[in-house]
Amino acid sequence: MNNDWMSDARKIPDEVMSYLRKIAVHAIVDQHQSPELIATIFNISRSSIYTWIKWYKDAGDDGLETHQAPGAPPKITPKIEHWLKRTILHSTPSDHGFDTELWTLLIIAALLKKTFGIEVYESTVWNHLHRLGLSCQVPQYRSDQYDPVEVEHYLTKKWPLIQRVAEKIGADIFFEDEAGVGIMTRSGRTWGTVNSPPTVVASDQRGGYNVLSAITAQHPTLYSSIISKTVRSEQYIAFLDQIIKAHPRPIIIIADHASFHCSQKIRDFVRAHRDRLRVFFLPKHAPQLNPDEQVWNEIKHRQLGREPVVDKQDLKNRLMFNLLKLKKDTQQLLSFFMLPDTKYVLGQNAA
Repeated sequence: MNNDWMSDARKIPDEVMSYLRKIAVHAIVDQHQSPELIATIFNISRSSIYTWIKWYKDAGDDGLETHQAPGAPPKITPKIEHWLKRTILHSTPSDHGFDTELWTLLIIAALLKKTFGIEVYESTVWNHLHRLGLSCQVPQYRSDQYDPVEVEHYLTKKWPLIQRVAEKIGADIFFEDEAGVGIMTRSGRTWGTVNSPPTVVASDQRGGYNVLSAITAQHPTLYSSIISKTVRSEQYIAFLDQIIKAHPRPIIIIADHASFHCSQKIRDFVRAHRDRLRVFFLPKHAPQLNPDEQVWNEIKHRQLGREPVVDKQDLKNRLMFNLLKLKKDTQQLLSFFMLPDTKYVLGQNAA
């Protein structure tokens, strides 16, 4: 037994105190001991003994349990929590007078004070957000020129038309995109001491390549081309010609509105190969509808951005290796068509 308990009953743990109350009360009630004797034995005031007896008469043994004080009422009530979740998911800080589009704990705390007059710590805000099923994430950015009407037209009118054309000419539908990949491409995280970011030695040489790629969900296939020049009509035509010669069926290319995609040279090339090639365009400022964007998310951010690229030749070797590895992984290629914004290709409703 802790000696401090003998001089100050407040230091007795709750579980022990509950047990002592029950022993004391049952000695009086069941064994008919006098309250005064029990008070002396337990070194407890008689008033406390009589209070315990009253608790027992009112609620039995449960009345003798130690109950935690309820504490101060929460500042962030369920009603405020509901408002908080709706505000974070359906607005940005700029809508509330802050010069940013990204929520932070500090901004949320400031908004709570501004709106409800309550002051809370950032840790308190974090606890409530976590309980609401919210977490801090890297956002997906969307162009301020994004046109939902054009996207809806593409999904409900244009895409079904493309499918009918593909069926009529026996073509496979490819989604095409280009990306620049540099020696200094960096991504990923690693572990280290808290508040002391680890140092990773990496090349600071400049230079890189432009890469074209095209993928289809029909017998998942990837074609790619690595070039050191700027992509213009001539390079794009060479890539289209590469696919036409390599692919056994006619192809339909769906691309964005890059200027060289719409050039007269491209139009002439497509017209000259009309029996083997058709080209359609995605809605403007809607790259999320293009499954081929995920090729570069994989190659740049999950592969090359985490590898120790030494120089330009090393970058090219790694590019070729990773593109070939991805080309062979048909399940991963198919997964690019299963995202909320790309599953329309497989006949599912887009998000």
